[in-house]
Amino acid sequence: MFIGEYKHNIDSKGRIIVPAKFREQLENSLILTRGLDGCITIYSHAQWAEIYEQLKKLPSTKKETRMYIHMLTAKAAEVDIDRQGRILIPSSLLEVAKIEKESVVVGSFDHIQIWSLEQWEAYYENASESFEDIAESLTDFLI
Repeated sequence: MFIGEYKHNIDSKGRIIVPAKFREQLENSLILTRGLDGCITIYSHAQWAEIYEQLKKLPSTKKETRMYIHMLTAKAAEVDIDRQGRILIPSSLLEVAKIEKESVVVGSFDHIQIWSLEQWEAYYENASESFEDIAESLTDFLI
């Protein structure tokens, strides 16, 4: 389970440190892809295989399915964690997530997200303002 947030800078080569607490739960090779809400999402190979199986169930005749799969897979990349605990993020994903230097690595239960610090702060502030309303709207799913 991945929880917490960790502020890290992207170096000049596009690398970021994966927090040690997260590395303990990961394999050496990961899948990076475009996430929802403007972030980059990190999956283990096992998680990616589960996503793949779910995507295969979607009707390929629907335009929305094809668009979603394209958005999820076109810029996806397999990356390795180096000896210093860093991963190299492809520039295309950095552009999509609007990450230049300051970033936040966020644990999100079964996966990890990387956000630009500015985007994360705006997202978190917006979500915080609605936190109780969101919790109430999800009550049926949480009990």
